[in-house]
Amino acid sequence: MTKKIVITGIGASTPIGGTARESWEALLAGESGARSLEHDWVQQHELPVTFAAEAKVRPDTVLERPVAKRLDPSSQLALVAAQEAFADAGSPDIPSERLGVDFSTGIGGLWTLLDAWDTLRERGPRRVLPMTVPMLMPNAPSAAISMHFEARAYARTVAAACASSTEALVNAYEHLQAGLADVVLAGGSESAIHPLTLAAFSSMQALSRRNDDPATASRPYDVTRDGFVMGEGAAVLVLETEEHALARGARIYAELAGGGVTADSHHITAPEPEGVGASRALLMALEAAGATPDEVTHINAHATSTPVGDVAEVRALERVFGERVREIPVSATKAAHGHLLGGTGALEAIFAALAVQERQAPPTINVTEQDPDAPLRISASPIPLGDEPQLAVSNSFGFGGHNAVVAIRSV
Repeated sequence: MTKKIVITGIGASTPIGGTARESWEALLAGESGARSLEHDWVQQHELPVTFAAEAKVRPDTVLERPVAKRLDPSSQLALVAAQEAFADAGSPDIPSERLGVDFSTGIGGLWTLLDAWDTLRERGPRRVLPMTVPMLMPNAPSAAISMHFEARAYARTVAAACASSTEALVNAYEHLQAGLADVVLAGGSESAIHPLTLAAFSSMQALSRRNDDPATASRPYDVTRDGFVMGEGAAVLVLETEEHALARGARIYAELAGGGVTADSHHITAPEPEGVGASRALLMALEAAGATPDEVTHINAHATSTPVGDVAEVRALERVFGERVREIPVSATKAAHGHLLGGTGALEAIFAALAVQERQAPPTINVTEQDPDAPLRISASPIPLGDEPQLAVSNSFGFGGHNAVVAIRSV
């Protein structure tokens, strides 16, 4: 029998807010988290891109110092978001063996890895810290969350580039359906605003180069879009069966109604141009939700603001929704918070859940001339969704051809 899986807690640390609620309010207000970088290494390396969307609140100012020192920034952000989400869910009293973790990252402990390499080259092997490997490994955020909350059902890690945390949510949905846990902490994190990644993404011509105006650099669907804005942060959702949530009197935000995961098998960086794989993931998510495309009332698009990627996603939406795609309110929230890579899908799932709960689609900022090849219903201000039952889909697509979609229903 299919179980109803619900969202009972949310937590986030993002470029536009230190918490999930602060981030949501800033999103609705049309704020941007993109700012010029004030680090010596920007000038030292003569980087072609000098801005990004850093986390608004540094995680090492939130965590206790001994804890923060043993974690890479990606794990610090993950733990901050998880603590918020678990508290928001009412700190459920649950046996450790029934609490699971489904987490993700796109890159992992990049800062730890590269700092250790600098130490090795400059000061020799004896000065490399013994905690280097536990801090840089991709499963470190999942392990940190698991150990903090004594989650012993399982602690799993997904690394699927920019689709990572949406895929982690799909995994959590399936694990709860399978009865592997009663409550799951699911999400993703990333802290990869580093001279190497900025240089590498710039070399790929994937990043916007609007150094003179960072706040408007991410402009999905605009004819002048020229790439994404690197972001960092983490987002965590507490998921559980509706039966378990009701038994403990939990507050429910929305239902995680289903998910779909596919692969393009097309190109290591470019999406399949007609959106075939992405549309299959969308249809799989709706099938798992027991819904049809006609029931969808809101779309949180992946929409990174790259010339090719945005249009490929539109093609996928047209495959699923046909001409009706022009009527469904679409939000491209990366325009505000940048692209959190492995953390972005979970953050956008939180925004989709709040959208269906509060009956308003977040705005898409920075679009001054909408691309005629992307004939979607977007707005610079929130779009009312109405009083009827709501069903949202949230899309994530990653390098390697990873496609992941979750369907979120109002309760």
